[in-house]
Amino acid sequence: MRPDTKMMSKLLGEEFRTGKTQLSHTLCVTAQLPGEDSYTGGKVIFIDTENTFRPDRLKNIADRFNVDHDAVLDNVLYARAYTSEHQMELLDFVAAKFHEEGGIFKLLIIDSIMALFRVDFSSRGELAERQQKLAQMLSRLQKISEEYNVAVFVTNQITADPGAGMSFQADPKKPIGGHILAHASTTRISLRKGHGELRIAKIFDSPDMPENEATFTITPGGIADAKE
Repeated sequence: MRPDTKMMSKLLGEEFRTGKTQLSHTLCVTAQLPGEDSYTGGKVIFIDTENTFRPDRLKNIADRFNVDHDAVLDNVLYARAYTSEHQMELLDFVAAKFHEEGGIFKLLIIDSIMALFRVDFSSRGELAERQQKLAQMLSRLQKISEEYNVAVFVTNQITADPGAGMSFQADPKKPIGGHILAHASTTRISLRKGHGELRIAKIFDSPDMPENEATFTITPGGIADAKE
């Protein structure tokens, strides 16, 4: 998987332990590799909101693709966000780096985008303010992506939907963040557990790809296709 040359904001909704962070780590490496359509690879910025980033994982994934550990790590700029406000401020740092090294960065990852908003705006009375702040952040992300031609990959969690029992909805879970987050994402992918060690990725919404599923596994070398 590689970043497109166009703006591509992918939102990942997932159950617990289905591979969103492992996919983020894999993308840190694969985004650096040359690919199709004259894609040359490039640097990555990783904004971590849940203390999930592990440099050693990148080394294992680098081994799988036969690339140098140090080079891979040097090409990933890491930033830890501690509050939703800090997360927003980090986008100024991101824009500055993209400006300083024009065309060098190919991917921005935020894992995960809603975690700090849930902490900072935990009461029901703060929901409107949370959604307003979230909308501002997403607007900023879209502007950065379009201005610097960088792909944006964000992860998210799903939560139980208290209203699902009143309908014929098959799966009573929904992504956190509501319609604001959904509408800001170009392509949305949901992850869920399959049989045994298998995981399932489903294209939930996309303007140019049909609804489809793929199975994968989590290996020492990152996300990989499931063996037949």
